[in-house]
Amino acid sequence: MSIQAIFNIAVVIFTIGNLAAMGLELNVREAIHALLNTQFVALIFVWSWVVGPALAYLITKTLPLAEPYAIGLLLASPAPCAPFYPMVVRKSRGDVAFAAALLLLTAVGTTEMMPLILPLMIRGLTVSAWAIAKPLLTLVLTPLVIGITIRVFAAGVADKLLPVVKRIAGIFTLATLVFVVVLYGKAMLNSMGSFAIGAQVLFLAGMTLVSYQIGFGLKKEQRSIMALGMGTRNIAAVFAVLKAIPNPDSRLVVMIVLAVPISVIVAFVAARLFTARTE
Repeated sequence: MSIQAIFNIAVVIFTIGNLAAMGLELNVREAIHALLNTQFVALIFVWSWVVGPALAYLITKTLPLAEPYAIGLLLASPAPCAPFYPMVVRKSRGDVAFAAALLLLTAVGTTEMMPLILPLMIRGLTVSAWAIAKPLLTLVLTPLVIGITIRVFAAGVADKLLPVVKRIAGIFTLATLVFVVVLYGKAMLNSMGSFAIGAQVLFLAGMTLVSYQIGFGLKKEQRSIMALGMGTRNIAAVFAVLKAIPNPDSRLVVMIVLAVPISVIVAFVAARLFTARTE
């Protein structure tokens, strides 16, 4: 079996494991209660699938990015809220109920919106909407729904499964990153000086700052959880879409992978600042 084939398997397990863990950890009652706040729901939609893609598109037109890097940024733009999101929410002392609602809505919304948005944003994308939606349904929505179902109907089982699933997801997240370095390490080095890293920082930090500062009446604790969700990317969903693209350019993969460490850095710095403001 080739390294590329092993990498593909690792990506599938990484994706399923992280989304299943999200479902097992989600407090559905709190999420449903928070979803009754129509203003909050409307803001999630606007930041996630209007402002996010628009900002990414603007960056690709402003910075002299090579086309594969630009496509990588656009692919990730309609996929907010990273799998490690609950961790940074706890560190920021944000509104946990609203965090649960944002986590649920963005996971489901990403599955619905990416097949609609990406063909409009990326010129020449020959992948059909169903080809994009299919891996999202099987690799993102299905494990999330299974995790939520177990949490709702068998909370004790969910509590026992969660640390195991988290550990598996963590192992394969690390394995995915290792394989990325092995397969795309040279391409990552070549990205230095290409504006790829700067574009990711500008996009993720920009989404964090704008969604926090422009709260439209939301409380500080609600604005912080909104900003942390908008400033991170659901790389598992992006990888699921990537599987539908035949023979992707290595620079496209590198651009997607760069979002992982940059998301982590931006989110934890922001969480620390939000905690200081709350105190």
